[in-house]
Amino acid sequence: MSRSRDAPVPRRPPAPIAPPLPRLPFADRAAAGEALAAHLLTLPVAREAPLVLALPRGGVPVALVVARALHAPLDLLLVRKIGAPGQPELAVAALVDGTPPEVVVDTAMCERVGADDEYLAAKARAALEEIRRRRDLYLGGRAPVTVSGRSVIVVDDGVATGTTMRAALQGLRRQHPRRLVVAVPVASREAAARLRALADEWVCLAEPVPFEAVGSHYRQFEQVGDDDVMQALAAAAAALDEAATP
Repeated sequence: MSRSRDAPVPRRPPAPIAPPLPRLPFADRAAAGEALAAHLLTLPVAREAPLVLALPRGGVPVALVVARALHAPLDLLLVRKIGAPGQPELAVAALVDGTPPEVVVDTAMCERVGADDEYLAAKARAALEEIRRRRDLYLGGRAPVTVSGRSVIVVDDGVATGTTMRAALQGLRRQHPRRLVVAVPVASREAAARLRALADEWVCLAEPVPFEAVGSHYRQFEQVGDDDVMQALAAAAAALDEAATP
């Protein structure tokens, strides 16, 4: 009597191994993007034809590297931070583009720095005008890429208070993405704790203590200009076209 043998069990390919976490500070935004892309390539979202959305302007150079590595389209998520009185880099609220635009307020921070309703209303009007200017300049009148039903990776160069990113995520949720991933090189632990619940996946390379400011975790942290944003969008589109050419 012959003895049947069990069919060999097919082996699954080994899961990609995440690279070691980088040491701070990052050399610049491009280096942070490379480190972030290396981690994203090990995750399922990298194989879901994602859309990469950058928060301009600082998030754009980081997102460009990520989009190229993932062979993904790059677009912008227009959000404008509202800074504290006398401390413009300290976010007390944020306005995200949409119909209608949405303002997200950090009530505790407003009370701490004395940002009252009149101050917020005036700053929100100015923020909306700047978003309209950027939409016309960066997008040339075209509509933003549709996110409904897509996996979306939201990229910035770092998160301090999380107010701007929170506004971005709340605005995106209204558009019903399939999966919403936040990917940042560095964030404060307080902001990370608040934002994890708003995303389907939180990807952050470092949450240092003390945090201080985003720029303190980069050796080079120059201001990103309008021309830099438009060049990045053009470069990302050219990379996609090149990849699609037989």
